[in-house]
Amino acid sequence: MLRLDRIHPLVSGNKWFKLKYNLEAAAGKPVVTFGGSWSNHILATAAACNMEGIPCTGIIRGERPAVLSHTLQQAAALGMELVFVSREAYRHKDAGAFPDACVIPEGGHNAAGARGCSEILSLADTKGFSHIICAVGTGTTLAGLINATAGKSSAQRPGLPAAEIDPPAQKVIGISALKGAYSLEEDTAQLLTQPGRPEIFHDFHEGGYGKISDELIACMNDFYRQTGIPTDRVYTGKMVLAVSKLLERSYFPPGSRLLLVHSGGLQGNDSLPPGVLCF
Repeated sequence: MLRLDRIHPLVSGNKWFKLKYNLEAAAGKPVVTFGGSWSNHILATAAACNMEGIPCTGIIRGERPAVLSHTLQQAAALGMELVFVSREAYRHKDAGAFPDACVIPEGGHNAAGARGCSEILSLADTKGFSHIICAVGTGTTLAGLINATAGKSSAQRPGLPAAEIDPPAQKVIGISALKGAYSLEEDTAQLLTQPGRPEIFHDFHEGGYGKISDELIACMNDFYRQTGIPTDRVYTGKMVLAVSKLLERSYFPPGSRLLLVHSGGLQGNDSLPPGVLCF
């Protein structure tokens, strides 16, 4: 498992990479971005802007609750201005409404975000892995990983001895955390540097975005007991559960070596009652 969750306590996991070039593009302008009450992206943007001294605003989906979520409390404490809009208004949000700001899409889903995520695999020697697997929310991280592995071929170039045959191409797989989000293939493909259709599994969402099941919680606890690695209820826990089920189905060929990308977001577990998780 590639532990992106250990990069920074608040700009967690893949968010560090999604924000890298987006904040560079801000060039001193205030930042506006979007998300829900438990958005890892909102908190990460607030923390990154706080570190860089950049004013930022979060457009939050839904009416303002009587008590802010733990995520939004942290974001506000870091200096992010929170603006709550109805779900209807949120669905029709217009980036052009903020002409004087650097607008970062929800989840950092743009070319700059994918460019940053293409650098994730540079953190470790990943050449020996046959499959690279990540959770999917917007498709940005998946696109970056595919772009990073694009062009690798198992074909032998003419005249090369066997020792110099290119290694087999790495297969990048996404596990959707959303129910019925079949547009993710197209959303991801829009950020690819080479034409292609990403492979995304859609049947491991455990009821939908942010939904949990007894099986998911058991899997997260078992995985922690075996590895000492905490996962989150929204993304990485579902990724681990999906991989375990795919292994049971013999989806991966014999001899496969799997690299799971831990995209962070552990703060999402704060919404669970105490004692549900063993970590």
